[in-house]
Amino acid sequence: MTGVAGFIGSSLAEKLLKENFKVVGIDCFTDYYSKNIKKKNLTNCLKNEHFTFIQKNILELDLEPIIKNSQCLFHQAAQPGVRASWGSQFDTYVKDNILVTQKNLESAKEVKTFEKIVMASSSSVYGNQEGKMIEESTLTKPISPYGATKLVAENLGNLYAENFDLPVISLRYFTVYGPRQRPDMAFSKFIRSNISNKEIEVFGDGNQIRDFTYISDIVEANILSMNSSSKSGIFNIGGGSTHSVNQILEMIKNITGNENIIKFKPKQNGDVFKTESDIEKARKNLNYSPKIDIKKGLENQFQWILNNSQ
Repeated sequence: MTGVAGFIGSSLAEKLLKENFKVVGIDCFTDYYSKNIKKKNLTNCLKNEHFTFIQKNILELDLEPIIKNSQCLFHQAAQPGVRASWGSQFDTYVKDNILVTQKNLESAKEVKTFEKIVMASSSSVYGNQEGKMIEESTLTKPISPYGATKLVAENLGNLYAENFDLPVISLRYFTVYGPRQRPDMAFSKFIRSNISNKEIEVFGDGNQIRDFTYISDIVEANILSMNSSSKSGIFNIGGGSTHSVNQILEMIKNITGNENIIKFKPKQNGDVFKTESDIEKARKNLNYSPKIDIKKGLENQFQWILNNSQ
């Protein structure tokens, strides 16, 4: 597994270890956010005898000896962040989102052992669209450099699947939240600011809408993909409902019992107004069905933040 120390990667690795899989995890601890948080994410995994950790940049690794006996590759590594992907940082997104993906796929092509390659993609590939976002649509028009690099990574997966018969599945995650969510993400910032009586920055007017997906549903989607009969394809993985940022802030206020101190700021370049997933393809082919609703998920994240000061 790549990106094993991240929010999603560490959660997925723990679940796989609980189900008695052996996991080889790779992570280079990039400095996008605190390395201490990532190290803490791996605490439980490192206690498990079936977990092997390699701290190295994938582009500097000889991958083939590492993966030659593996049956499934979960590719979670990426440089995240829509707003940070503009300007001088773009070369980091190219390396971590495109070149790393290409190296994984090229190495997988050579070893020929994988029964499934499950890659993390993003709803950012869609850009602004009306209505539900459907995988078969040709209207993938990302409006951020981050979204553009994730779409290139998807296309690489498709190319290797078509030309070398690699079993590549790409999962388009819709705004993932829950315990261990990155500190730069909205819910983490909103909850921490609320309980500290600090100002909450909201970009735009708060009426923007997102399809929010709880971390355990994302983990389940990955495992379902590994076990599915589908050999390739692209699937939306969403939470099953949509909410505005203002609605989320009201829920957080009700959960914490604290008033929000909100400062509205100008909309940021690359931010879409609405995301909404059509998950019928994932229901049909992967048997995916989100189980955690937004209120329960927010309560879980709030409790985790209270118990895990960072």
